[in-house]
Amino acid sequence: MKRAAAFFVAAMLAGCNPSVQNSATPSPSPSPTSSGLSLKISGHGTQKAPVRFVQQVSHGNRVQYDLRARSFESIGAQGSARVSFSHVTITFHGKDGSTLIAQAPQANLNQTTNTIDMLGGVHAHNATGSTLACDTLRYDHTTEMIYGTGHVVITGPNGFAATANRFQSDISLTHTRMQ
Repeated sequence: MKRAAAFFVAAMLAGCNPSVQNSATPSPSPSPTSSGLSLKISGHGTQKAPVRFVQQVSHGNRVQYDLRARSFESIGAQGSARVSFSHVTITFHGKDGSTLIAQAPQANLNQTTNTIDMLGGVHAHNATGSTLACDTLRYDHTTEMIYGTGHVVITGPNGFAATANRFQSDISLTHTRMQ
């Protein structure tokens, strides 16, 4: 993990140009500038020491989610990369302090759309005893909402169970709309 992080930092620094530019004498034939450095980075963790990514909200420094995975592969430039994870556990943190822990075989993070898609069968639970199962689960960083599709089953701590083809909810699973 440390090697992957060091490689990532070194790769990002390689894209910087630390030389001092002299503005008094412009170049007669300026060379074209690149639109960004596109990188492919991969890393592997173990069951005891997984790869870990934490997303924080800029105001208040509140954690939005804590993602742990067995391995990852990132393709793209910083800020627009697409990252694939395998054997994923994500702890989502709601604005109200609630948490939802979700597991899936695979997840894809898209920095352009600010979403995480969990794939291959998702199983989740929260501290109140509610559970969630669905085929796919999408988390939207901007709205902090989750959206699930396929074989959706939500159960409450009192034994209540609901099924649907899709749903949308907040992290606490208290404001849920099922279809």
